[in-house]
Amino acid sequence: MEIKAKLLEKFETAQVSGSFRKREFVVEYAENPQYPEFVKFELIQDKCEQLDGFNVGQEINVAFNLKGRKWTNPKGEVVYFNSLQAWRISAANDIATPPQTAPASSSENLTEPEWLNNSSEAATDDLPF
Repeated sequence: MEIKAKLLEKFETAQVSGSFRKREFVVEYAENPQYPEFVKFELIQDKCEQLDGFNVGQEINVAFNLKGRKWTNPKGEVVYFNSLQAWRISAANDIATPPQTAPASSSENLTEPEWLNNSSEAATDDLPF
């Protein structure tokens, strides 16, 4: 799954055990801007550093997996946990766009090509195929 959201908080990497570390962060996800959601994600192991290049307030894309676990506590009660485990973070403007053959000039005329006009002359023209 992937969402586009605004980075709200970044936390430090926590060394959970000798061989496991994780880093959490919170985003504001506004699929409906009237009711934004505040969603906490985690990065684990070598993914923790991905967050270093991003600033609070920046729009990011978060690719993640929904994880769920079942655990029986010492009292014998079954408890369920969910987590959102991010595996890739990129700047929101890094979405793949088709490459341009030449850089666009700001002084370039951005009008429609003549062949797209719906003039009466173009409408009576026979197609060559």
